[in-house]
Amino acid sequence: MTDDLFTSVAFTGHRTYDGRADGALRQIVAACHARGARTFFSGMAVGFDLAAAEAVLECRAALPGARLVAVIPFEEQAAHFSAADQVRFRQVAAAADETVVLSAGYHRGVYALRNDFLVDHAGSLVAWFDGSPGGTHYTVRRALRLGRRIDNLCPAGPAFPLPAPTLF
Repeated sequence: MTDDLFTSVAFTGHRTYDGRADGALRQIVAACHARGARTFFSGMAVGFDLAAAEAVLECRAALPGARLVAVIPFEEQAAHFSAADQVRFRQVAAAADETVVLSAGYHRGVYALRNDFLVDHAGSLVAWFDGSPGGTHYTVRRALRLGRRIDNLCPAGPAFPLPAPTLF
């Protein structure tokens, strides 16, 4: 893993993501790589997280140095996923360059812990955020507070300004 925020990107998005931005996901992965990103973090939830991880895996061979880190909030996270999503989860986790499991078991706040990890380890965020409340809203709000760049692929969601450059 890397602690270099300038070369790391995290993904956050709704579980209801329907796949309509899959092409844009591959394009944004390539654009982030062109800006210097090499490490891509996925929170491994159903929906946008898994789609984003799959996009990184699809693009990885063409992007020198690109790495996928699967950030799993707790062991057995996928136990309640549909059978198809369990297969996707296992395939992505197996293909990831690194896997980080944050907790042995589920506990209240484990998803917030995962979302904090994503924001704390990435200098920018790629989101599928429609403005609705929930974990994605929490993650986007925290990223904004910390001055992270946010690229929102959801056409129904808010646009975010680029963070102001700092001298130190």
